[in-house]
Amino acid sequence: MTPRDASDDSRWSDLDRPPLNAAALRRGLVREGGLWRDVRIVARTGSTNTDLVDLATKGEAGEGTVLIAEEQTAGKGRLDRDWTAPARSGLFFSVLLNPAGVPVTRWGWLPLLTGVAVATGLSRAAGVDTALKWPNDLLVTIGGEERKAGGILAERAGDDGVVIGVGINVTLRADELPVPQAGSLALAGAVSTDRDPLLRAVLRSLEEWYGRWLAATGDPVASGLQETYAAGCATLGKQVRAELPGDRAITGEAVALDGDGRLVIATGEGVQEPVGAGDIVHLRRA
Repeated sequence: MTPRDASDDSRWSDLDRPPLNAAALRRGLVREGGLWRDVRIVARTGSTNTDLVDLATKGEAGEGTVLIAEEQTAGKGRLDRDWTAPARSGLFFSVLLNPAGVPVTRWGWLPLLTGVAVATGLSRAAGVDTALKWPNDLLVTIGGEERKAGGILAERAGDDGVVIGVGINVTLRADELPVPQAGSLALAGAVSTDRDPLLRAVLRSLEEWYGRWLAATGDPVASGLQETYAAGCATLGKQVRAELPGDRAITGEAVALDGDGRLVIATGEGVQEPVGAGDIVHLRRA
């Protein structure tokens, strides 16, 4: 991690994008008996996920640690795809969870759980309708078109930890979009783009959903996670093409999520094939 000096004038180079208030975030999130125990902010780093995995592996971070960067220079998406954005234009953070008591076979639900929590928190705080593209994208509607405004990446940290990274475009302008298919909360007409309350809302929502999931020992049905994710999933009911390793592809209708969080695709041959997030290279509209 290479945090910059807090006196660097570049922190105020864009007055529409003030820095996060670390003290206020800690006051609002860290409490006795709560999930969030340590909130750290750095001005600039390569990847919060990489940093937090490293800290967890060294024993320098415990469950409930939140690492936030005002700017990421090497942010990662699935399959090591890049995620970059201007400084303070979004929320770029990672959290460390230790889901003790939940079978490892159910840990694959954590990125989907995070998607539900992020969508729920943003809907409340930003007033923006959000949807989830399986397995890890957050969608907003701009001019009648669904665009990606956020992504989620989960990585193992040692034997008992999971680091989940979240990137959300908040104030990204049209001329700053990395690709035409991208979007931001501002472009989707958010009633608020103040990152402090947005981040608090997302983390409180994540705490709530994670607690519900833990109480159900990771059962996606008993916790309500499977039903809620399916209700907000823009992928279901669509004709899709799942591109798999080895130049294999499955085309059909995305009809359901199974108990392991896999997307079930009904092919034209009448076969229902489940596809896991770890197996897929691309998922596109057919």
